[in-house]
Amino acid sequence: MSTVMQEPPASIADSTVREQTRTAANGSMQLVSFKLSDETYGIEITKIREIILVGQITRVPETPHYIKGLINLRSSVIPVIDLRARFSLAENELTQDSRIMVLNVGRRTIGIVVDSVNEVLRVSQDQISPAPPTVASLGNQYITGLVRLEDQLLILLDVDHLFGQEATLAMDAALSGT
Repeated sequence: MSTVMQEPPASIADSTVREQTRTAANGSMQLVSFKLSDETYGIEITKIREIILVGQITRVPETPHYIKGLINLRSSVIPVIDLRARFSLAENELTQDSRIMVLNVGRRTIGIVVDSVNEVLRVSQDQISPAPPTVASLGNQYITGLVRLEDQLLILLDVDHLFGQEATLAMDAALSGT
């Protein structure tokens, strides 16, 4: 498995924390943008541990349809969620652009499969609009807002809400089977 983006060394991580503190004070944030189907999504960079190529995923029986399986990442077993399935999007074949984004969600490390990773963006708070009430009322509280870019909207995800209690229980069940 090749690593596209790795966890930075401690000295870089320390400067990144200082940078994030400064940008928060300036009213901006850094996001990693990625594609699912024809839509662009974003997750705060502080939630992302690394981005890896899709390798061997071990299927686990009797888990929800959106749990793709488990991977062994440097001797840690990590559950992998198919974000397309979690969002009830049409299933798609994995391509050479497909990636697993390894996230820190609460005290847990998980992976999500995405179609492709685009770039790291710095956005200001005035570029972010709250999610429309009609979207939030449909049970999509994990959408924290829409980021207005030059030629498109980016859907900003809150991974802590996206992988709430139901997903956590399913991931625990998958891991207990190992």
